[in-house]
Amino acid sequence: MIWKSKDITESQFFTALHFLGQNTIEESKQQITAFKKLIKNPLGLEIYQHDKSLSQTIGANSLTQITLRELPKTILIDIDRVGRFFTVRSSIQIAGQDHALQQLPVVFDYFIQLQQHFYFIEHAQILALFKLFNTTADHLIVHQSKFEGFNKDFLVAMEEIVEVNYLHIPKANSKQIKEQQFYNDTESIIYLEESGDYINLIPTMRYADVEVPVRSRRSIFGFDKNGQKFLVKRDLEAELKIISLIIKQHPYFQEQLDEDFQHFYLHRKHFLELDWFLNVFEDWRNHHISIIGFNEIKANKFNSFKGKIAIHVLSGQNWFNVNVDLQFGKSKGSLKNLQKAIRNKSKFITLDDGTQGILPEEWLNKFEQFFLAGEIIDDSHLQIAETNYTAIDQYFEEQWLSQIAKERLEEIKSKIRNIDQVKPVILSKDFIGELRNYQHDGLNWLNFLDEFNFGGCLADDMGLGKTIQVIAFILDQRKKVKNNCNLLVLPTTLIFNWKNELKKFAPSIKVLILQGADRQKNTFGFDQYDLILVSYHNLLTDINHLKKHTFNYIFLDESQQIKNPESQRYQAVTKLSARNRIVITGTPIENSTMDLFAQLSFANPGLLGSKKYFKDVYTTPIDGFSNKKRLEELQRKVKPFILRRTKTEVAKELPAKNEIVLYCEMKPAQRHIYDTYEKEFREFISVKDGDEIRKSPMHVLKGLTKLRQICNSTKLLKTDDLSVEQDACKIEMLIEQVLDKSPYQKIIIFSQFVSMLNLIETALAKHDITALKLTGQTRDRQHIVTQFQENETQRVILISLKAGGTGLNLTAASLVYLVDPWWNPAVEAQAIDRAFRIGQAKDVTAIRLICPDTVEDKIMKLQANKTAIADNIISSTYNPIADFMNKERLLSLFQ
Repeated sequence: MIWKSKDITESQFFTALHFLGQNTIEESKQQITAFKKLIKNPLGLEIYQHDKSLSQTIGANSLTQITLRELPKTILIDIDRVGRFFTVRSSIQIAGQDHALQQLPVVFDYFIQLQQHFYFIEHAQILALFKLFNTTADHLIVHQSKFEGFNKDFLVAMEEIVEVNYLHIPKANSKQIKEQQFYNDTESIIYLEESGDYINLIPTMRYADVEVPVRSRRSIFGFDKNGQKFLVKRDLEAELKIISLIIKQHPYFQEQLDEDFQHFYLHRKHFLELDWFLNVFEDWRNHHISIIGFNEIKANKFNSFKGKIAIHVLSGQNWFNVNVDLQFGKSKGSLKNLQKAIRNKSKFITLDDGTQGILPEEWLNKFEQFFLAGEIIDDSHLQIAETNYTAIDQYFEEQWLSQIAKERLEEIKSKIRNIDQVKPVILSKDFIGELRNYQHDGLNWLNFLDEFNFGGCLADDMGLGKTIQVIAFILDQRKKVKNNCNLLVLPTTLIFNWKNELKKFAPSIKVLILQGADRQKNTFGFDQYDLILVSYHNLLTDINHLKKHTFNYIFLDESQQIKNPESQRYQAVTKLSARNRIVITGTPIENSTMDLFAQLSFANPGLLGSKKYFKDVYTTPIDGFSNKKRLEELQRKVKPFILRRTKTEVAKELPAKNEIVLYCEMKPAQRHIYDTYEKEFREFISVKDGDEIRKSPMHVLKGLTKLRQICNSTKLLKTDDLSVEQDACKIEMLIEQVLDKSPYQKIIIFSQFVSMLNLIETALAKHDITALKLTGQTRDRQHIVTQFQENETQRVILISLKAGGTGLNLTAASLVYLVDPWWNPAVEAQAIDRAFRIGQAKDVTAIRLICPDTVEDKIMKLQANKTAIADNIISSTYNPIADFMNKERLLSLFQ
């Protein structure tokens, strides 16, 4: 029958039947289990008793049909007192009738018989009770001297499973109840304890200072002021409520109602399921039930409370301050531990008492966004930059925001929505010259950011005048702030260019340049200057001095130099202090969107969240998978803080062919050589009269050429009598420019000197840049041109001015560098037109590299001032050198 059974209850029934049919002696516990399964009789089989007195063999005449049933839980023990003795009576109610225990003898070791019904006695103490009364008349008698021991050894244990009535003790009256606060001072408790692999739950009710297990039948006693003992009626309704709240939480508990235990039990693997005990405990606590013993469970570090969170957002100085209160019962969680949990993809947070709080899934998602958008200040405070206002708007519920925070958020959103209608700024009267319309728009935009103390990125194309927009803005700051001391960090090669532009457009700006061996002596008294200039190189050395000062603004020119957040330059600039910050670059993104993160995280700390957040949310999806949604999201986020105009956008305000000058200031060794040769040449001219100069122009031309060669590189002199170190500031500037621009634009580099092109070619090769070269020695010119025009990997071409000044079509290029400006500007124009010609779809920028305070600088200035030489340039056939063959004009080059 076992093999045929498909139901577990049936299988257990047949197994019990087989077990009990054996003649071997088994443990009583196993027999009890077997009888319990037998009594269930799931198939409803008929059961018979064999009466051996009628026949030794089983037959129809010796069998009587019976039923097997569980013993009703209606046993009652009555205790009364007669004189010096206590009487003990016990009865059981079956089918509505009371039967004294001595009337129901124990049969088959575990049953009592009432007519044809056999009742199974499972509990050993109940069985002992029946056997005890089977040996007596109708009651037990206990002397008063023995009653205390009898009570302790017998009655107290019996109270756990049967109802004991102490008839000799009066019931409490209302006065006694009130005095002892039995009903006013009650508490529902569930005690937890371990039992092997199980957790026992003991529902308990506390009456004043007496605790009673709810599943026991124990009586409660009290003593009044006179020492009189009285019996207190238990609140059965309240106790039943505890039981009902327990059994509804797990189907196993419902089954355990039939068992004579004071507790319920559950395997620890089920009990410690996170979604189970947290919800159950919360439900019990909501019904004012205390839970005791949870933290005593071995290997259990869980906090038994669900987390409660309170968030309050305040408006601070350039920040939204987020106060977060994280409570798990009486325990607190810190933001740092919460961030650690989220970073580790864990739902457990270590609390201040050492327990582990369990985080709901929705918290993990919310706080992941909070932490990525802001910065933790302490255990309960988070700061989110105002520039990252979209995070407040997107992730924080309105009821969390204070009224001031709501107003500030709305103000920022309103301003940003109307960013295209920013208030125009009146150009300072101290600015010499005029701004183009788009440049004035740039000044307005910088002023708009300044109103909010927002930083930004001025990212106009090269040649659109980012420098003069910043200069105009510095002048505008004079009327706004008391301390207008600003710091400009820039490449060494651009220091002179800034110095020249400041002198040209804003000579009233007081400038301090931190360079030279004793520059740190100047790091005090900054406030007397409007602008401090320091190179990126010197910044690394001087950072410990500079970080002590708080500037009005910090400007980073060519800010792509901090594009790596791990670099020393980035780490250094982030240590500087200022009211606000602006980064200036023509190429805000060179390699990846991480370049943008580095620059904007300096200009606007907090705008783009943490590095990891930006990488996960933007860099990987955009750079790796061209995710359009993420790209558009990033564009919306940074749009108010980046101003970028291309030459195409402002073409109407620009000449089609844009020409600019980059000044390359000589280093000491190069300057010393130049000054030595210039002095020698000046003295040569001074002792000659005008006729001698006109008759020997080759000597003059040779001297001027030598000075121009020194401006390029002292190595062009090809002499062994120079013991000083040789420098080439133009090559340094050029390499920096090519590294920066060649990924996006093709470049032509012109020089009159082939030897200079060779030096440039060698310098580029050190940076893994292969350049094409076209000189008078080049045989297959067309192959070189085709390679440059059609091969995307060929980004740079080096051309000698004589060999490539005419007859070439190089429209693939949009940048032209003139390393050593030629005497005849018309020849230069022809060289530039190698790129700027029919078929060119891009704007062309020509850049002259000039060494300041040299002969080439003086010629440039004479041309700019429309001197005689410039006035006489009417065609490319004109030779301006001949016009210089007089003593006065030659000497003017060295004044």
